[in-house]
Amino acid sequence: MEQRLFIMACIMYAFSWLSKRNFCKKWLKTPVCFGAWHALFVFVILGCMYSLFHFIAASSAPALTQDSFLKSAFPWLIIAALAIYGFFSAKKKTDEKKETLVKKDLDWANTVYFAGFVASIVMFFFIQAFKIPSASMRNTLLEGDHLFVNKAAYGFRIPLTQIRFGQFKPIQPGDIIVFSFPAESPTQVNCGGLQYGRDYVKRVIAMPGDKVEIKNATLYINDKEQPLQGYEIFEPVTRYQAEEVPEPEVYQFLWEKRVLEHELGLTLRDNFGPVVVPEGSYFAMGDNRDNSCDSRFWGPVPRENIKGTAWFIHWPLNRIRLIK
Repeated sequence: MEQRLFIMACIMYAFSWLSKRNFCKKWLKTPVCFGAWHALFVFVILGCMYSLFHFIAASSAPALTQDSFLKSAFPWLIIAALAIYGFFSAKKKTDEKKETLVKKDLDWANTVYFAGFVASIVMFFFIQAFKIPSASMRNTLLEGDHLFVNKAAYGFRIPLTQIRFGQFKPIQPGDIIVFSFPAESPTQVNCGGLQYGRDYVKRVIAMPGDKVEIKNATLYINDKEQPLQGYEIFEPVTRYQAEEVPEPEVYQFLWEKRVLEHELGLTLRDNFGPVVVPEGSYFAMGDNRDNSCDSRFWGPVPRENIKGTAWFIHWPLNRIRLIK
């Protein structure tokens, strides 16, 4: 989302800059050309303002109803109508009034692209809004919970690089992290569908270099049975055991390549490993252990995919709390 906000701000800035450069040119002083320019300006600036509001509201506020096509298109029809009105209105302006109108337009443009830049910077470096889409983290996080992700906790990432600085705390077992799904390609299928580009929220279970194994739904780290921490939930389901499993080296390879699920399917939920978490990666699972698409099925979470730690539930009102 922050990338879209940044792109929107760049578009508005570029349009504003070009407008300043071209206003003094002769072709823009003709009534029809000036009217067309103003109509385009109105459409772009109002479209960016609406998109800025929509992006932020969609991620941080509760969606009460499912928008229909007509309802989604209605704001754009209003914007288009205002742009058409702007065309006919600007066409009649005198040279003096044209300059006044351009100044007002550019003032609005400066406000919009500045707001877009600020919002994208805040969301890239500090806080991101996130909505829980599934039951995989019950009962810690429920479907429909709206929360803020602390993106500064594990360090600030320099844009377009994997370099981080200013880390406030290290990633530790038990942390609830939000990360972009570690797909090798957009066509990669996991857990019954395409996950590329989606954000996930899970709990860190094991660190780089740890040996992870699950026997009959019981978790072992470095050959030690892990006591329940109180956030895990299980269901009275049939436990599955694979009839045949690959050799350890092949098993590790398939797991790291994110295709082990295609070989062993649902048996990985109850009996998994052993595998060793690669350096620079983490093993993550959902608290709802029997209903979670997690590292058992699609492999380790690379450090560079981790965006931050789940921090604070802000909606619904009866769920407001710090996340632990």
